[in-house]
Amino acid sequence: MPDRSRTFGAVAASYERFRPGYPDELVDAVLEYAARPIRTAFEIGAGTGKATRAFAARGVVVTASDPDEAMLAELRRHVGGPVETVVGAFEDVAMSRTFDLVLAAAALHWTRAEGRWERIAALLPDGGVLASFGGPTGLADPALEEAAQRARAPFVEDDGVRPPEGTTPGSPLGWPGNELLRTPLFTDVREVLLPRRLRMPAEEYLGLLSTISAYLVLPEEDREAALAAIRAVLPDTVDVTADLVLHLARRVR
Repeated sequence: MPDRSRTFGAVAASYERFRPGYPDELVDAVLEYAARPIRTAFEIGAGTGKATRAFAARGVVVTASDPDEAMLAELRRHVGGPVETVVGAFEDVAMSRTFDLVLAAAALHWTRAEGRWERIAALLPDGGVLASFGGPTGLADPALEEAAQRARAPFVEDDGVRPPEGTTPGSPLGWPGNELLRTPLFTDVREVLLPRRLRMPAEEYLGLLSTISAYLVLPEEDREAALAAIRAVLPDTVDVTADLVLHLARRVR
């Protein structure tokens, strides 16, 4: 089975075209939480820069890392403002400076669990901020979502990505907040839900699905058959839930 975290570069242009961006409200929430100037940020798994541009638009100088050069090439084509790109997996990128913010947009689950929080903490000064956010997309109509699941079932059992450690029983927060509560490296851990609903043509929704790793690892014939089966049960326009869950934490002083 191919490494799902390394499948996106082959569809970098589609990723840029079909993946939704991030709203101003998310950046507002991060900056408000920080309660101090955020001038620099290190981004884990920046992809084509969906989150990069949202923070760069606020004057934040972003150092955007990603293991796939094709994704970063797409980022450089679309992201204006002060952005530096670094090719490499988070575990392999060496930085000799710290940043006001470390951010991860739908990317933290791809990082290696061992030493994750130590690596992030090393990039932050005392009181520096970690912001991790993302969330699954799905059809807003439960009956339609169920029909799509049945249609894809012969090819894809589950098209989501489960958090690597799951949710700790009894924890008030989902992952990664549940882990951040346990590490002594971070404090003031918070979870913020940003509801979001999108309306799009069915073909655009299929384009979005085509950039999800569960489909990218399929043989091309199976991927096309799965997407065709889903299209057969969809109306011409669909409503999509794309709620964002934002986890915030502060480096212990």
